[in-house]
Amino acid sequence: MKILVLNCGSSSLKVGVFEIAENATEIFKATYEKFEAGCCSYKITNNGATETGQEPFDNIAAALVALPQILDRYGVAQLQAVGHRIVHGGEKFRSTAVLDEATIAAIEALTALAPLHNPANLLAVRIAKEVWSSLPQVGVFDTAFHSTNPARATTYAVPKAWRDAGLRRFGFHGTSHKYVAVRAAEEIGAPIRDLQIISVHLGNGASVCAINRGESIDTSMGMTPLEGLVMGTRSGDVDPGLFGFVSRQLGLSIAEVEAALYSQSGLLGLTDSSDMRDVEARASKGDIEAQLAIELFAYRARKYIGAYAAAMGGLDAVVFTGGIGENSPSMRRRICDGLEFMGLRLDHDRNQCVELADHAAPQIQAYGARVRVIVTETAEQLMIARETAAELTPKVTVPGSIPVAVSARHVHLSRTAVETLFGAGYQLMPAVPLRQPGQWAASERVTLQGPKGRLERVAILGPERLKTQVEISRTDGFALGIDAPVRDSGKLDGTPSVQLIGPVGILNTDGLIVAARHIHTNPDDASRLGLSDGMLVDVHIGDEERGLIFGKTIIRVSANAVTEMHIDTDEANAADIRVSGEGSLVRDLRVVAVTTNG
Repeated sequence: MKILVLNCGSSSLKVGVFEIAENATEIFKATYEKFEAGCCSYKITNNGATETGQEPFDNIAAALVALPQILDRYGVAQLQAVGHRIVHGGEKFRSTAVLDEATIAAIEALTALAPLHNPANLLAVRIAKEVWSSLPQVGVFDTAFHSTNPARATTYAVPKAWRDAGLRRFGFHGTSHKYVAVRAAEEIGAPIRDLQIISVHLGNGASVCAINRGESIDTSMGMTPLEGLVMGTRSGDVDPGLFGFVSRQLGLSIAEVEAALYSQSGLLGLTDSSDMRDVEARASKGDIEAQLAIELFAYRARKYIGAYAAAMGGLDAVVFTGGIGENSPSMRRRICDGLEFMGLRLDHDRNQCVELADHAAPQIQAYGARVRVIVTETAEQLMIARETAAELTPKVTVPGSIPVAVSARHVHLSRTAVETLFGAGYQLMPAVPLRQPGQWAASERVTLQGPKGRLERVAILGPERLKTQVEISRTDGFALGIDAPVRDSGKLDGTPSVQLIGPVGILNTDGLIVAARHIHTNPDDASRLGLSDGMLVDVHIGDEERGLIFGKTIIRVSANAVTEMHIDTDEANAADIRVSGEGSLVRDLRVVAVTTNG
């Protein structure tokens, strides 16, 4: 599929054309900027050659209208779709969407949340729908990747009426953060579901994202792109009390203060320059204001990295991207220095010699450091092309149903745990066989004790395991007073402790999790259904009217397994399942891997 990608900002236009197949190839790339005095600057890369110059376009709209002729001039034809970057999707758009008139109107209604960005994005949409009227248009939202952020990360502690009006944190740069996380996992050579990554996007706009096992769980930008890090012209974090203070002291209106925070603050407000290259050059010559700006910029980023490592309960890699993140060795060092206590330590020679051609992702940590530090160019347009192709490729429901079983709270005990709780040499007594061959529920029960409360008569499932694992629902976690992470079975590093009480003894053990939803299956059924071990799938449970889609369900293939989906009691309540039910596998007939060719 050949896809045109349009990334239209308030003062620049970025264009890419991608051939999307098993691999992705960028066949055309262009940037148009500095629109003034009836012309603009451009840079075009096509067939490995790059040229620069000026075109007689006095605004972005003129460049967009002329784009078909420009593409034809470079031999780019037979486009099949247009993908658009849309900055703010609000609460409504949690994934990619086809841009029909109703969708466009809904995006336009979000303008108050992104007054500088969404109008520019929609300008490109409207012109593209006229110029390429026969092609499907797809919106890829900066906010969508952060739709997995939990409520504790997205909720402001403000009056309910404000929250009901839509006030909440959304986050941005999602396409960039998603790409660099996947690229980092490729470089590390580990599944992204096993990694805890902090993506640091530093450019004129800047943000940090905590990506816990493949999902964004927090990000520094908030309801708007103003919150978080210091940026080129944006303030980042400020005390909201400044609105009243500045109004009283300087007589500025809310609109004037907001405009200043967007366009007169950040590096520009501190130094009269929004360009970090200029700020660094001035700092090296003794400019005190420039030196303070650099220190503030680095400090804010380092503070967020530390906070997000704590939020995830661990850290495998920090990934730098964006114009500053990719090109400023001194800024990367300033941010990383002082984080040695976390196992993060730079190799200063590697940091100075970063090469990023062909989507490279060099590691620049010191040899032996526990936390990797990676630098890579962001590839937002590649991701937009991928997401566009995915949205336009139909999904189908695989014939045949999958049994769904409700997995109530239970524990898997090690030999040491059994003897601690029940006595030396004690053997658990199998009472009820489970559907999975060789597994059973024991006659014995244990009590879980947390700082807030306890759960009595918790089932024990056999046989014994090498390591004790305790599986509860999110609601159970509130009853205990412990925040248990969602984890795949066996992924117990960094999990919280809970007290197990048996008839003979008490055991304090880690391994407390909310089990990620999963499907057990065997090789024959997996082959029939087109599944493989570790794959993530969507499952539809319930009727067409009120059914639910349970996304990111992991497949576990083992020799003698019975095909069955396991969900916890909270999920079962949401799907109106009491003991068991049936689901339908929803397959994406699309290429989902992110490649870095071209």
